[in-house]
Amino acid sequence: MGNNFAPELKRLLTAAGCRFERQGKGDHEIWYSPHTGLRFPVDSKIKSRHTANAVLKQAGLAKHF
Repeated sequence: MGNNFAPELKRLLTAAGCRFERQGKGDHEIWYSPHTGLRFPVDSKIKSRHTANAVLKQAGLAKHF
């Protein structure tokens, strides 16, 4: 599968008030969620919907994928 869930995931995070903080290691970005008060990594290429939903959970948001 050539799916990349990252663009849609980042759109959802931004719409929910989360924000990009800084570049992480490799092709990861560090994001911050005002809902949980936590910082979490977001890969630039997410092939698995399970991984995408896990990021949403870390951000305090409902599953979407």
